[in-house]
Amino acid sequence: MCSSDLMSGAPSSILLVADPGVPEAIAERLSDSLPTALTDCAAADGKWDMSVRRDSYPVDEHAEVLEVIRIIDPAGEPEDIVIYLTDLPRRVGTTPVIVDISLNDRFGLISIPGVGGVFTDRRVRNLAQTVVTELTCQSGTQHGSMKRLTRIQDDGVVRYVAPAALSRLHLLMGMVYANRPWRLAAGLSKVLMAAFAAGAVSLAYPTMWQLSDTMGPWRLSVATILASAAMIGWLILHHKLWERPPSAGERERAVLYNTATVVTLTIGVAILHIGLFILLLLTAWWTLPPQLVAHNIGHPVGLSSLLLMAWLVSAVATLGGALGSGMEDDE
Repeated sequence: MCSSDLMSGAPSSILLVADPGVPEAIAERLSDSLPTALTDCAAADGKWDMSVRRDSYPVDEHAEVLEVIRIIDPAGEPEDIVIYLTDLPRRVGTTPVIVDISLNDRFGLISIPGVGGVFTDRRVRNLAQTVVTELTCQSGTQHGSMKRLTRIQDDGVVRYVAPAALSRLHLLMGMVYANRPWRLAAGLSKVLMAAFAAGAVSLAYPTMWQLSDTMGPWRLSVATILASAAMIGWLILHHKLWERPPSAGERERAVLYNTATVVTLTIGVAILHIGLFILLLLTAWWTLPPQLVAHNIGHPVGLSSLLLMAWLVSAVATLGGALGSGMEDDE
């Protein structure tokens, strides 16, 4: 049975319900682009009315779509079609589920992490278009991204699952994207302050000038990696971000979440480190007397000398920032 059989006339309105964060931002952009994309699904009055609502529901990633429907209650909404965008990864066993569609309840559930971390808006728009196509019983045109998915129908529920090849990698990328690692550096203001303070003090020591001049790129790279790893490890341990599986069956889930946490923090710390490097490079260029530095390192100071100096000091400052991360709250 099609959802259009349950309603009088063709549908003309869509409600996008989104979790806070990335899903909400995508829903706002989707509300502008989706009506234009629905060229194969005509609305009752020729125009689709779009609404967006931000809400957070107590939905578990393993919840069946019928349980999600009971919680959200799309039948109580005035819109004809309800699409829920969530940042929870959904799986059947080890297979990522991209979208669930209840034909009888005019409801679609899109798991944003399942679409991967690139071209997210376009892929979510294609999924939302597929939801509307399924609910209006129209064949429509399948997009290239949809042709790679496997369609499974069980009674009144249609499910699109990811192909086996690289599906876990796409899910991991989507989870990292949902974590918004680029916001980590902006949120760790106290870490940046502590790191910059440690770096600014280190710039005043001639020993740092001499070390940076003699260590070479390989040793500086190792120092940078070790300092970043120390900050990542401290963030995980101090803020209890590491998940421990309560049972053997939950081990794979814990591995997935822990990997997403490490990748997210690695990207965030890398952005923080780059910002710190630029600040310390400008500080070294503005404050250090070239003649004094040249006297200590034994040759004239050029741009390469300042770059190596800022490179070493930013690694040392990152270690200081790891201590400063303890001042941040868990959020």
